[in-house]
Amino acid sequence: MEDIFSGSDQAAQWMDQAIALVMVYAPKVVLAIVTLVVGLWLINRFVSVLDKKLGEKDPTLNKFLCGLISAVLKVMLLISVASMIGIATTSFIAVIGAAGLAIGLALQGSLANFAGGVLILIFKPFKVGDTIEAQGYLGAVAEIQILYTVVNTFDNRRIVIPNGSLSNATLVNVSIYDKRRCDMTFGIHYDDDIDKAKAILQRLFDEDERSLKDPEPRICVSALGDSSVDLMFRAWVATDDLWPYYWDMQEKVKKAFDAEGITIPFPQRDVHMYKAD
Repeated sequence: MEDIFSGSDQAAQWMDQAIALVMVYAPKVVLAIVTLVVGLWLINRFVSVLDKKLGEKDPTLNKFLCGLISAVLKVMLLISVASMIGIATTSFIAVIGAAGLAIGLALQGSLANFAGGVLILIFKPFKVGDTIEAQGYLGAVAEIQILYTVVNTFDNRRIVIPNGSLSNATLVNVSIYDKRRCDMTFGIHYDDDIDKAKAILQRLFDEDERSLKDPEPRICVSALGDSSVDLMFRAWVATDDLWPYYWDMQEKVKKAFDAEGITIPFPQRDVHMYKAD
């Protein structure tokens, strides 16, 4: 009987201790959960508003800065919630620091990408909306994120390039200037009139309203090939008109040369056959 009564007394003591713990920590836990939920909502709301405001002024900076601010605020919120529950924040911060060091050593590539993103935003070799050629891809910059840059190619592919690679390698910003030079080469037969062919190219240049008069075009003989006289045709156009102008001029030159009797030669080989006795 004494064992039964002592066991019941011990269970009652445990129940009293559990109730006391609940009375002490329940309000803190509830307050911490409310703080966490409200804090996350406020952070997301703040980042959304900041993204909208920065997007109107600087589309290049908004994705990177918003992602960084969101990560920092969420870490600060978690530390605050932990301190509300009763976790010692000093030791908690020490643990986070040690874990951060270990993670940093394991993720050196990601840290390099982060540093590359910072360098891109500081020196601005390109911005959102520019057309760049990098890492073997050509496309328009859609986003500059914390670790990666998103490029949309012209054949509707989405390419994600690490910022570390972009900041440490050669890239070509195609759209940084408002006009570009369109280089073309057309071969004519050695028996054709060079001056006549050059006059045809000049006429096609003058007839196309996309052709820019300043700087003036350059039409000259660039090489004497094995089977053709190569005429170099360099015309300046607006950057957005470069490829449509190039493709249209290829067709126009072929039709104009055919109409004027100018021959565009192609490689030929004469084969002589001898009968052996």
